[in-house]
Amino acid sequence: MLRKCIGDPSRITPMEDVHITEDLTYEEVPIAILDRQVKKLRNKEVASVKVLWRNQQVKEVTWEAEEAMKSKYPHLFQSEEKGQSVELMRDLVR
Repeated sequence: MLRKCIGDPSRITPMEDVHITEDLTYEEVPIAILDRQVKKLRNKEVASVKVLWRNQQVKEVTWEAEEAMKSKYPHLFQSEEKGQSVELMRDLVR
């Protein structure tokens, strides 16, 4: 049985904010690092960061490997190196 789909206006992303390529894909761009965690495995520690992506809501953040994010998006980590804490980033998002 099919039912009528009623859209949620809060989930609509303006088209001018999304840059779609010719093959109909787009690249998500991170805008802030919200948190950091280190998971201990048997022989090593793995650092992860909680990333807020452009065109996504705060509840849809993802955990990504810190080293991969640092190599691909170093500008996100420059504010931490200058002495600003992750707490400031959290306040900006709220």
